[in-house]
This record gives sequence, structure tokens and C-alpha cells, in this order.
Amino acid sequence: MDEAAKTKGPYDYDLIVIGGGSGGLAASKEAASHGKKVLVLDYVAPTPRGTAWGLGGTCVNVGCIPKKLMHQAALLHQSLDDARTFGWTFDEKVRHEWSTLREAIQNYIGSLNWGYKVSLRENAVTYENAKGEFVGPHKIKTTNKKGKEAFHTAETFILATGERPRYLGVAGDKEYCITSDDLFSLPYCPGKTLVVGASYVALECAGFLAGLGLDVTVMVRSILLRGFDQQLANLIGDHMESHGVKFLRQFVPSKIEEVEAGTPGKVRVTAQSTVGSETIEGEYNTVLLAIGRNACTKNIGLDKVGVKVNARSGCIPVDDNEQTSVPYIYAIGDILDGKLQLTPVAIQAGRLLAKRLYGGSTVQCDYVNVPTTVFTPLEYGACGLSEEAALEKYGEGNLEIYHSYYWPLEWTVPSRDNNKCYAKIVCNKQDHERVIGFHVLGPNAGEITQGFGAAMKCGITKEQLDSTIGIHPVCAEVFTTLTVTKQSGANAQLSGC
Repeated sequence: MDEAAKTKGPYDYDLIVIGGGSGGLAASKEAASHGKKVLVLDYVAPTPRGTAWGLGGTCVNVGCIPKKLMHQAALLHQSLDDARTFGWTFDEKVRHEWSTLREAIQNYIGSLNWGYKVSLRENAVTYENAKGEFVGPHKIKTTNKKGKEAFHTAETFILATGERPRYLGVAGDKEYCITSDDLFSLPYCPGKTLVVGASYVALECAGFLAGLGLDVTVMVRSILLRGFDQQLANLIGDHMESHGVKFLRQFVPSKIEEVEAGTPGKVRVTAQSTVGSETIEGEYNTVLLAIGRNACTKNIGLDKVGVKVNARSGCIPVDDNEQTSVPYIYAIGDILDGKLQLTPVAIQAGRLLAKRLYGGSTVQCDYVNVPTTVFTPLEYGACGLSEEAALEKYGEGNLEIYHSYYWPLEWTVPSRDNNKCYAKIVCNKQDHERVIGFHVLGPNAGEITQGFGAAMKCGITKEQLDSTIGIHPVCAEVFTTLTVTKQSGANAQLSGC
């Protein structure tokens, strides 16, 4: 059924997509492939530091892409250390040049920005670098960087505006702190850095900055990686701490002051204990805030057309078809209330939505058992339920949890991090020990998790894992030989090959 045909009118466009990130671009191109007239609007409000970027959204410009490239730069530092034990010798002292890394990453991102514009043109999608705001039913006002206004109407709208980093709301935060929106294009090495927050963004950034040789401290309000499996989160924290990252736990900044201007300069951070009256101070070259993100749903006229918004989070409730409270307006990506905030999810949701709207499809986006990876120095891949969520949903008596530490063969010659990597599956005993939670901590965790994510979509059981012959000697092999259960209390550390 052509859902978009429910509302008729003399409109300028069949579809207007507000937001040119991964989800918005996927939806727009899919809609255009069905012969629809499509307009994409994308506008980036500069950060307090003045940072802005091109078409493509958070992932491409200030998220997944530059993050993983900087993560790779940090891994290469570790590989250089390992190389000596494999017989490689170096005459010159190894040092890192931030400016070289920054330029290379920004050049690559620039090529992606250009590629997206070309792709939209090739798919006959109209693109405007302008902010969109609803002014009435089926009608929006666009405003470009020069303040020029225009008005457009459409039969259907898709909101794909994404999120932006949150600030502390204390004195000096916007003046003297940066966020991940600024970090990847920072024109100077950040130097001694305080990372505020315990999100995956916070730990990933802290991890690669430390891996590049910088002095890094993480200030944590409560727990690490809220929403993820807490055993794995704490193992990540332990590993980072053992590799030189310092943690200030149960503190939050109360004031940020400039001590010395420069690139980098120096700032003083005053922080308050969350469990007592203690106050501490510290000086850093850079303070990076990673305390969460806010949905970009304000000031786009949603109230003028009646789109319901979660008053606390700013996110938008939708039904199983990504439809908002207004029938002709849909939403995808990070602004959805209670959905996974991941780039591939937004892409899948956007593409499937356009197929339903214009291609006669009925396939909905499946938000269950979505694999993901946290690119901390020791990568963490997960799919399905955390141990805590599984216990809450099914009860301890209905679960069997298999686990094992392991030692990647590549790390044996350098003799480092023995039994720091970890594998765990959570199984439902009442459903043939079906795997409902998959967790791996170790190198290339994303590559491992992607394959097992497909297996979980197919309903893999522990028996099927056991019947799978492993590839030797690789890290993922451990999942074919899991025998120790948490209930048994037996030692889960691994020895030998």
C-alpha cells in the first residue's frame, strides 16, 4: 500500500527529508529510486568553538569514521611496540604528529562529503544546505547560512535531524571545553586531556588519545557504559587503567576556568564529589565533554504541526512504521524515543521506510538483536541482551551463562595482556539454550560480532555453537569451545592454545 498517498494536495515535493545524515540520505535516495520528487535539507549549527562540517551527518564527519581512524592510529602505536618482539628494529625514535593525522582524516571526510553530493545529484534528489522549520501543515521554511528564506511544501516529511553533544551547564563549559564535534578537526594536539563522562564516546576518545601518547584522565559521575553489560564495562575500565588512563570516579565538574590562553592553552577544572562534600581541582590543556547528547528537535516547528515529543529527552515517539503523531510526518535515527542510536539502524530504518511509502513493501525495521561495537583500546562487541537485562527479563533460574577469558595468539610473543580478553554468551534454558546475549572483549571485536549477529538473527543455540568447528588460531574460536558456566563457579581463565 502506498502510505504517502493517504494525503492529497498540490505540493512542491513528494518527500522532504530534514537532515542529511546517514538515515536521511538513505531514505531520500530510496524514495527517488521509486520516481518520487525529493528534497533533502541539511544544516549544521556551528559549535561554541565555531566547528561545522559538510553533508553526511555525525557518523561521517564527527563520529564513527574519524573515531575509528584515530582508534587505528592508536592501535598502530601498540603494534610498533609489539613489532620489536617479532624481530623488527627501529633506528629512529617513533613520535606522533597530530597535524598529519588530522589532515589525513579531514581529507578523507572531505572526499565523502563530496561523494554524497554527487550521489544525491545522480539520484535526482534536490539538496539544500539550509535549516528546515515547519510553519504549517505540509509546509516548511528553509533558511540558509546567509539568512535567505524560502518556503516548500511536501506530501510527506521524514525527520532525521540527529543529536548534538550536551554541555555541563556550569560556568566556563562552552567557553573552555570541547566536545567530539570539535575533537577530530582540532588544529592542534589536545595535550593533557580531561574527558568528562563515561559513555562509549568518552571511553573511545580517552582510549585513542592515550594510545597516541597523551596524558588522559576520565572523570566519571557514576558507572561506565550505562546500558551495556556492566561486567564488560568494568573490564574495559580496568584495562584502560592498566594502560595508563587515570579515572576520577564519582566526581562532576562544577566550574571551568581559563588559566592560560593558547593552542592548547590551560584550564582549571573544579569538581564536586557526587557522594560527599569533597571538592578537587586539576589543570589540563583540554577538557572534552562526553556526557550525553540532545535530540535536535527544538526550533524546527514541531509544535506548530502537532508532532508529539518526549518533553524530558526531546526524542520523538513513533509507531512500528516510524510514523509520528502526525500521519504525514515520520522520524528515523537517533531522535527516536526508546530506539537504538546507531548509524546502521538509521540507514536500515530510512531505506525500509521509503520502500514502504513508495515501493509497496510492508517490511519494518527490526530493532532486536542489533550488533554493535565500542571501539575502546580493547574493543567490545555486543549483540542482544546484557547479563543484567537478561536477568531482569527471564530470571536467574532460566539462564545459563557461559564464559571464558582468552589470550590472542598475536599477543603471546609480546607477552602482554594475558587473560584480559573475554567472551560471554547468555542463553535461555527454557528455549533450547538459545543465545540471547553475545559479548566479546578483544581485538577486532566488531568483525567477530558482525558474524555472530547474523547467527543470532537466525536463532542460534548453544548446541549449534558447540557443533561449529572453530578456525584455529583465531579469537572467535573461543565461542565454539565454551564449557564453563558462571553457575558452576569454575575458573574461566584459559591456558594453552
